[in-house]
Amino acid sequence: MYKEETNALNVYPVPDGDTGTNMHLTMQSVRRELDVCDRSKMPDVARAISYGSLLGARGNSGVILSQLLKGFAEVVRDLPSIDASRLVEALEHASKTGYAAVMKPVEGTILTVARETAEGARAAFTQNATLDVPALLHASLQAGRISLENTKNLLPVLKQANVVDSGGAGFLHVLAGVLA
Repeated sequence: MYKEETNALNVYPVPDGDTGTNMHLTMQSVRRELDVCDRSKMPDVARAISYGSLLGARGNSGVILSQLLKGFAEVVRDLPSIDASRLVEALEHASKTGYAAVMKPVEGTILTVARETAEGARAAFTQNATLDVPALLHASLQAGRISLENTKNLLPVLKQANVVDSGGAGFLHVLAGVLA
């Protein structure tokens, strides 16, 4: 469902309608790696996420998503579990890793949505350090949705097509999937 919806938004950088497909293939590879790892050990889970996303990355959106997931995994890999504080750190590091992977980052894309999602998580945690992980994820998703809606104001091609950034939309679908 979300794959086709995300494909339909795809007008930047190339209007080839494959962002949802590329992100879906990337996440399928992650799932395959998770299926064969020891999920009781965070290093194994982090490795599966990082390796699976790199192995399955397709297109610009898949490659950037894999870098976001790699950055997230780097923070959590040695933790026994993830609390809200570490989730904020992981989202922030994911965003930085995503930006670092792109030679010429463009605002109004998945990078902006990932960064502003992390900023929303930081703001929510700063306001209430007792938030649990699901509440923090909800707050970060809310910030991400606002950011996504604003992408059409940052990239003229999105405004002209009256769509939001497809990669940003796909990223939020992945993040929302964590709550499912």
